[in-house]
Amino acid sequence: RKILEEVWIPDNEEVWQSAEITKNYKAGDRFLHVQLEDGTELSYPVDPAALPPLRNPDILVGENDLTALSYLHEPAVLHNLKIRFVESKLIYTYSGIILVAINPYKELPIYGDAIIHAYSGQNMGDMDPHIFAVAEEAYKQMARNNKNQSIIVSGESGAGKTVSARYTMRYFATVSKSSNNAHVEDKVLASNPITEAVGNAKTTRNDNSSRFGKYTEISFDQSYQIIGANMRTYLLEKSRVVFQSENERNYHIFYQLCASAMQPEYEHLKLGSAEEFNYTRMGGSTVIEGVDDRANMVETQKTFDLLGLKGDFQMDVFKMLAAILHLGNVEIAAVGDERSSISAEDKHLSIFCELLDLNCDKVAWWLCHRKIVTTSETVTKPMTRAQAANARDALAKKIYSHLFDFIVDRINQALQFPGKQHTFIGVLDIYGFETFDVNSFEQFCINYANEKLQQQFNLHVFKLEQEEYMKEDIPWTLIDFYDNQPVIDLIEAKMGILELLDEECLLPHGKDENWLQKLYNNFVNKNTLFEKPRMSNTSFIIQHFADKVEYKCEGFLEKNRDTVHEVLIEILKESKFHLCANFFQDSPVSVSPFSSTINIKSARPVLKSSNKQLRMTVGSKFRNSLSLLMATLNATTPHYVRCIKPNDEKLPFEFDSKRVVQQLRACGVLETIRISAQSYPSRWTYIEFFSRYSILMTQQELSINDKKQICKIVLQRLIQDHNQYQFGRTKIFFRAGQVAYLEKLRSDRLRQACILIQKRVRGWLQRRSFLSTRRAAITLQQYFRGQRTVRQAITARNLKETWAAIVIQKYCRGYLVRRLCQLIHVAAVTIQAYTRGFLARKKYRKMREEQKAVVLQKYARAWLARRRFQNIRRFVLNIQLSYRVQQLQKKIEEQSRENHGLLERLTSLASAHMSDVDTIQKLESELEKLTAQKRTYEEKGKKYKEDSEQKILKLENQNKELQEQKETLEMKLQEKTEEMKGTITKGNFKRVIKKNFQNQKQDYEKEIELFKGEIKILKEEKTQLQQQIQQEIIIQDGLKMEVGQLKKQKIPELQKEIELLQTQKLDVEKQAHSQKRELREKMSEVTKQLLESYDFEDVRSRLSTEDLEHLNEDGELWFAYEGLKKATRVLESHFQSQKEIYEKEIEGLNFKVEHLSQDINHLQKLFREENDINDGIRLEVSRLTSENLVIPDLKQQVAELENQKLDLENRLQEQTIKLKGNGPTEVLSLSIEQQDFFPIFRTTEAQDEAGIKEKESLKDTIQGVEGLSNGLMKDEVQDEVQSKIKQVTTRLAVENMDLEEKLDMKDRIIKKLEDQIKTLTKTIEKAEAHAPTVPKEYIGMMEYKKEDEERIIQNLILDLKPRGVVVNMIPGLPAHILFMCVRYADYLNDADMLKSFMNVTIDGIKQVVKEHSEDFEMLSFWLSNTYYFLNCLKQYSGEEEFMKYNTPRQNKNCLKHFDLSEYRQILSDLAIRIYHQFIIVMENNIQHMIVPGMLEYESLQGISGLKPTGFRKRSSSIDDTDTYTMTSVLQQLSYFYSTMCQNGLDSELLKQAVKQLFFLIGAVTLNSLFLRKDMCSCRKGMQIRCNISYLEEWLKDKNLQSSNAKETLEPLSQAAWLLQVKKITDDDAKEICEHCTSLSTVQIVKILNSYTPIDDFEKRVTPSFVRKVQAMLNNREEVPQLMLDTKHLFQVTFPFTPSPHALELIQVPSSFKLGFLTRV
Repeated sequence: RKILEEVWIPDNEEVWQSAEITKNYKAGDRFLHVQLEDGTELSYPVDPAALPPLRNPDILVGENDLTALSYLHEPAVLHNLKIRFVESKLIYTYSGIILVAINPYKELPIYGDAIIHAYSGQNMGDMDPHIFAVAEEAYKQMARNNKNQSIIVSGESGAGKTVSARYTMRYFATVSKSSNNAHVEDKVLASNPITEAVGNAKTTRNDNSSRFGKYTEISFDQSYQIIGANMRTYLLEKSRVVFQSENERNYHIFYQLCASAMQPEYEHLKLGSAEEFNYTRMGGSTVIEGVDDRANMVETQKTFDLLGLKGDFQMDVFKMLAAILHLGNVEIAAVGDERSSISAEDKHLSIFCELLDLNCDKVAWWLCHRKIVTTSETVTKPMTRAQAANARDALAKKIYSHLFDFIVDRINQALQFPGKQHTFIGVLDIYGFETFDVNSFEQFCINYANEKLQQQFNLHVFKLEQEEYMKEDIPWTLIDFYDNQPVIDLIEAKMGILELLDEECLLPHGKDENWLQKLYNNFVNKNTLFEKPRMSNTSFIIQHFADKVEYKCEGFLEKNRDTVHEVLIEILKESKFHLCANFFQDSPVSVSPFSSTINIKSARPVLKSSNKQLRMTVGSKFRNSLSLLMATLNATTPHYVRCIKPNDEKLPFEFDSKRVVQQLRACGVLETIRISAQSYPSRWTYIEFFSRYSILMTQQELSINDKKQICKIVLQRLIQDHNQYQFGRTKIFFRAGQVAYLEKLRSDRLRQACILIQKRVRGWLQRRSFLSTRRAAITLQQYFRGQRTVRQAITARNLKETWAAIVIQKYCRGYLVRRLCQLIHVAAVTIQAYTRGFLARKKYRKMREEQKAVVLQKYARAWLARRRFQNIRRFVLNIQLSYRVQQLQKKIEEQSRENHGLLERLTSLASAHMSDVDTIQKLESELEKLTAQKRTYEEKGKKYKEDSEQKILKLENQNKELQEQKETLEMKLQEKTEEMKGTITKGNFKRVIKKNFQNQKQDYEKEIELFKGEIKILKEEKTQLQQQIQQEIIIQDGLKMEVGQLKKQKIPELQKEIELLQTQKLDVEKQAHSQKRELREKMSEVTKQLLESYDFEDVRSRLSTEDLEHLNEDGELWFAYEGLKKATRVLESHFQSQKEIYEKEIEGLNFKVEHLSQDINHLQKLFREENDINDGIRLEVSRLTSENLVIPDLKQQVAELENQKLDLENRLQEQTIKLKGNGPTEVLSLSIEQQDFFPIFRTTEAQDEAGIKEKESLKDTIQGVEGLSNGLMKDEVQDEVQSKIKQVTTRLAVENMDLEEKLDMKDRIIKKLEDQIKTLTKTIEKAEAHAPTVPKEYIGMMEYKKEDEERIIQNLILDLKPRGVVVNMIPGLPAHILFMCVRYADYLNDADMLKSFMNVTIDGIKQVVKEHSEDFEMLSFWLSNTYYFLNCLKQYSGEEEFMKYNTPRQNKNCLKHFDLSEYRQILSDLAIRIYHQFIIVMENNIQHMIVPGMLEYESLQGISGLKPTGFRKRSSSIDDTDTYTMTSVLQQLSYFYSTMCQNGLDSELLKQAVKQLFFLIGAVTLNSLFLRKDMCSCRKGMQIRCNISYLEEWLKDKNLQSSNAKETLEPLSQAAWLLQVKKITDDDAKEICEHCTSLSTVQIVKILNSYTPIDDFEKRVTPSFVRKVQAMLNNREEVPQLMLDTKHLFQVTFPFTPSPHALELIQVPSSFKLGFLTRV
C-alpha cells in the first residue's frame, strides 16, 4: 500500500475516519473512490477546491511534537494524540510551544523524585513531553535570562488543571530547595490543600473542580532558590455556596467540617452530618466515592499549622463556616403575599447569632425587611418570602467571599519573605473556555478571560515564529492569524457589553430584559460577532474564537451587582466576634504587590465613570484584575499547558474524539497548528536531513565534503519547486507535505533496493536449484545409458575377444614402460654423477679458501690479542699500583682510627671499672648494714619471745588468782546470804542478789575481753617475728650457696682467661711482624713502579672505545687513572728529597703495625677459644640490646632498682642462676670480641653505629655483672675476684697507653702524606661523596613535641597536594607517618599527648575533606590515607586477629600501652563519609556524559538509531555544550581509575567504586530511555548493546571482572535486548517474560508502549501484544516503580589489608616540610 493513497474523510462518530483511495483521482472528478479501514467501499463526494486532507506516513505517526507532522491539520493532530494516548499510554504531547496534557483518570508512576531529577537540567525536546519539561524550561530561562516566567495552565473542568499546576509547583520546590531551614518549599506546596478545600468542589465533570482562578507567583533569590510566594484569585463561584446542581457538592471544607462535627473540639459549633444542612444537601450527593472527608480535614489542619496558622485562627474560620451552614437552615415563613417572618425560636438563627456574636432580634427583623432611603425620608419595606431567602443567601455568599479572601490573604502573609525578590515564576491555574446548555454571567466572564488569554497566546506564537525566521535568515512574510480583538472590543470597549451592564445596574429599577434590549439595539445587524437567537428573546449569542455561545440574560444584573442590604452589613459590623466585624469594616483597598512594577494598559480606551458603585460591580472588578493579570503575563515569558478531558465518563485511557476535538478547538492548539501550517511547519537540521535521506544521494553528491552543500544540491534535484523549502543557517524549512513526499521517495528507493536484492537472491537460489537438478539428471542419465550399453555388448565371443585384447595390452604396455624406465634411469644416473662431481669440487674449493682464511685470522687475531693484552696488562699494573697505594693509606688511617677507638674504649672501661668498684664498695657497705639489721632483728626476736613467754606466764598466774578470788567470793556470798535470810524478806533478797551478781558478772567479762585482746596481739607479733627469722635464714642460705659456687667455678675460670690473654698477645705480635714485612715489600714495589716512565697517552690511543668501556664498567677506574696521573707528577718531583724520610717513617710504622698485629692475633686466638663458653653471654647481650631499644634510659631503671632493694636481690638471684657464675668473664670476652671485629667493620658509618651500640650493650652487661658482684661480696672470695679484675684492667690500660702514643706518631705521618698528594685525595673524596651511605637502623617511630601537632597537621594534611607527590610515594605515606607519631606517643605512655594527636588528626582530615569536597583527586587521596591509617591502627593494635599477618619485626612495633578501638570506629565512620562524598563527586563529573555517550552516541556507524523528529526547540533550549561520546565516558572512567591507582586506593574499595559508577551509568541510561520515546527502536538497542560491550571490555582491560560491575548493567542490557527482539507471537511474549528478569512489569510495558519504528518496514507493537505480556507478568511480586533510583548507594565495606611496608624503613620526603620530626 502506497503512502499517499490514504486520506481523512469526516465521520459522525469519530469526527474523522481514515480511508484508502482505490481509484486514481483526476482533476474535475466529483467523487473519490475510497475503502474504509473496515473494508467498506465508498464513493465520497468531493469539492475540487477543497479535497480531503491527506494522511501522514506511518513513520510520522506518534510524534512527540504535533508540528513535526508533515501534514498539519485537524485529523492528523487528533490521530496522533489518539495513538499516543491509547496505544502508547502517553498523556503529554507538544504542539509547538504548547504542552497538551490529556487526563488519564489513572495514577501513573511518572511524577516521582527520580523523574524530577531526570528532567532537571535537560533541554526541552531532549526527553519525552512532560509537565516537568515545561517547568524545567521556565526555570532554565529564568536563570539564564534573568527574566520572569509564567506557566499558563488552562482547560475545562475535569481536564486536570489543578493537578498539573500542583506538579509544576512541586517541581520548582524540588529543584530549587532553599539553603536555610525555613522549609519555604513545603509552605508553598502546603497552600494547595487549603485553597482546594475552600475553593474546589465536586461537579458533574470533576470530583475536585477548581471554582476560581488562581495565579501563584513563586519568588526566587539571586541563587534561584525559592524564598516565598504570593497568590491572586479570580472570580470565585460564590453562587455555589447557596446552590448546587444535581450530583454536585458545595465546597469541600463544609463536608470536612461536618464529618468532624462529633469531635470534642468542634462541639461548640453545633454541627451535624452534611444531610442536615440545606447548603450541603442541595445537590443530593454529599459523599465522593473514595474520598474520606474526615481524613482530609486532618490534612487541612496540618497544612494550616505548617503555614503558621495555628488553632485560634483555624477555630475562627470554622466558626464562620459553621455560621454559614446554620444561616442556610434559617426558616423564613410567608406572612401573606407581601410579607415574611422568622420565628424568634428558630434554633439555627440563634446558633448563627451566637457564633458571630450578633443581636438575634435585629438579624431576624432585617432578614425580612429592607430600608429604602429617599431624598426626603427613609422607608422600611417588608420583603416577600422569596426576597427574604435571596437576602439570606446573598449574606451567606458575602460572608464566604470575605472569608475566602481573608484565608488567601493570610496564606500570602505566611509566604511573605524578607529581602528583595530577584525573579519569579507565575503559575496560572485558570478555567478554560466553557459552553453549557445554559450559560450565565459566570460563563460570560470565563470566556471573556479566555478571549484575552487567546489573544496574548496568538501574539506570542506569532512573535516566536518571527524570531525563528530572523534567526535563520529566512525572508519574513506576514502570516494571517486569527485576531480576536473585535470580540474583546465587543465585551470591554466603550458602550460594550460590560459597560451597558454596569449602566443598567445603576438604575433603581434596572432589569435583565432592559439590558438585553439595549444589547439588541446596539449590536444586532451592526456587529457580526453578536447575534440574536431566532427562537428566544431572553438570550444573546457571541461568536468567540472557539465557538458560538448562547447566554441567558437572567440573573446577569443581580450577579453583577452582588449586593447585600446595608442594614445587614451594619449589623455584622457591630459584631463582637472580631473576625466577622473586620470583614465589613470600611478600609482602603490594599495595593497589590504586583502593581508596583507593572503598568496596566487596556487594549482600547474604556470610559471611566466616577460613580463608586459602578466601579465596585463584579464585572468591573473582574475586568480590572484581568487587565492586571494580562499586564503581568505580557511582562513575563509565557509557557502554555493545555489540559484535555478525554471522555466525560472518567474512564482511564478512553478517547472520545468528539470531546477532544471540541477542546482542541477551544484551547488554541489547532490555531497554533494552523499558524505553523501557513509557513514552513517542518524544520530539520542539516545533519538530521543528511542522516535520514543520504540514501537518495548519488555517489558524486556524497563525495562533497560539505554536508550542508550536499543537502542543498539534493533538495534542488528532488523538489523542483524551490518555494516548497527554504535554507536557513542551521535548518531546512519545508512546506506542509514536503516531508511526506521525501518519505515517499525514500520508501520507494528502499523498496527498489529491496526488490533488487530480492531479485538477485531469488535468481541465485533458482540457479543453484536448477544446477543441482541438472547435475542429478545428468548423473541419472549416465548410469542409465551405461547399463543399457552393457546389456547390449555382453556375449561369449565379445567376452573372449575383450579378454585377449586386455592380455595383449598388458604385455605391450609393460614392455613400453620398462623400456622408458631404463632410458630414464640411465639419464638420471649420468646427470647425478656430473652434478655430484661439480658440487664436490665446489665444496672442496670453498673448504680450502676457508681453511686459509682461518689460518690468516688465527695469526692476525693472536697478534691483536697479544698487543691488546700487553697494553691492558701495562695499564692495569699501573692502576693496581695506584690502587694498592690508596689501600695502604686507607689501612693506615683505619689503624689510626682503631687505635683511637681502643684508647677511648680502654679509658671508658677504666672509668666504668672505677665506677663499678665504687658501686661494689657501696653495695658492701649496704650488705654490712643489712647484716647488722639482721642481727638486730634476731636480737629483737629473742627479746620478743622472752617477753611474750613472760607475759603468758603472768597471764596464767593472774587467771589462777582470779579463779581463787572467784571461789572466795562465792564462799563469801553464801555466807552473806545465810546471814541475811533472817533479816531480809525473801523477795528483797532475791532482787539484791540478782543485781549484785549481774554487776560483778559484767566487770569480769570486761576484764576477760581485755586479756583476750592482749593475748591475740602477742600471738600476732610472735608469728611476724617467726616469719622474719625464716626469711633471713633463707637469704643467708642462698648467699652461702652463691659463695660456694663462686669458689668452685669463677676463680679458676678467671685465672685461665688471664693466661689465654697472655698467649694471644704473643700471637698478635707474630702476626704484626709478618704484616710488617709484607708492607715493606709492597711499598718498595710501589716506589719502583712510580719511578718508571710511562706514556699514558700512547696507551689511551692504542685502547679502543670498547676496551675503555670494559675497563670502566664500575665507573671508578677512570677516576683512579686521572688521579694517578696527577699523583705521579707530584711524586716524581718530590721522591728524591723525601725518600729517606719515607723509609724511616715506614720502619716506625712497621714497628707499630708489628706490635698491633701481635696484640690482635693474641686477642683473636683467645676469642676463638672462648667462643663456645660465651654463647650464653652473647644471647644475654642481644637480649639486653633489644631491651635497650625499648628502654633507652637504663640509668633511670637502675636508680629505680636501687630504691627497691628487695626486688633487686630477687633479680640478682635469677640472673645468677641463668649466667651460672660467668660474671668477670663477660667483661674480658666482650672486650676481646669488640677488639676482634673492630678493624674489620670500621670502614662504614653503619659499623660505627654498631660499635656504639656494642659499647652500650657492654655497659649494660657490666651493670649486670655489678649486680652479681654486689651479691657476692660477703666473704674472702670477693677480694680475690676484685684483685684479678684490677690486674687485668691495669694491664690493658698500660698497653693502650703505648698504643695511643704510637697512633699519635702515625697521625703526623698521615698528615704529611696528605699534603703531598692533595690531588689524589680530592678524587677519593669525590668518589666517597657519590658513594651511597648505609642508613641507620630505626625502630619505626617519629619523635615530635606536643607543640608541633598543629604544624604536623598543617604540613602533612591541610597543605599537602597529592598531585606531583603521589608518584614518588609509597601508598598511604602520610597515614604511615601519622601512625609513627601515634607510636611515639604510645611509647612515652602519655595518654593526653596521644588523645590530643588523634583528635587533631581526625579534625584535620575532616577539614581538608570539607574544604575540597568537590576535588576528586583530593578526596581519593584522603580516602586512601584514611583507609591506610585505619589499617595501621588495626595491624599494630596487638590483637591476634590482626597480628597473624605481620612479620616478627612488625609484631615488635605493636602499640604497648593504649587501646585505640574507639578511634578506629571514629575513623571508620569518617572513611565512610569520605567514600560517599567521593562517589557523589565521581557521579557529578560523569553524569552529564552518560546520556550523550551511552544513549545518543552511535558507536555503530551507518546504523542510525534515531529518527529526525523535526521538533522545534526554543532558542533557549539549544544546547551549545560539547558533544560527549562513548569515548568520553571511557576516558572519564580511565581517569577515575588511574587517579585511584596513583593514590594507592585499595583494590577492593576501587572495585566497589567502579561498581557504583557502573550502576549509575546503567540507571541513568535506562531512566532516560524510559522517558525518550524516540530512543526506543531496534537500531538504538543495537547501539546500546555495543556501548555496553565497550564498558565490559574496559572492565576486562582493567582486570575488574570480579567487581560485579557488569551485573549492575543487566537491566540496561535486557532493555536493549527487548528493543531488538521480535514482538509479535505468543512465543515472543513468553520469551520476553523469561528473559527480562531484571526489569519490572511497569518498565517492560513502558518500553513496549514506547517502541517506535524508524522505517516503514518495521512494525509497531500492537496493544494486544502488550496486554498479553502484561497478563503473563501479573504473577510477579514487585514494586510498581518505573524509574531506577540513581541515588542508591551500595553498602561499602573496608577490608583489612595489612601494610607490607616496614615502619623503620619509611623516610619522610623533604617536600612534606617535616624537618622538625625525628626518626627514632
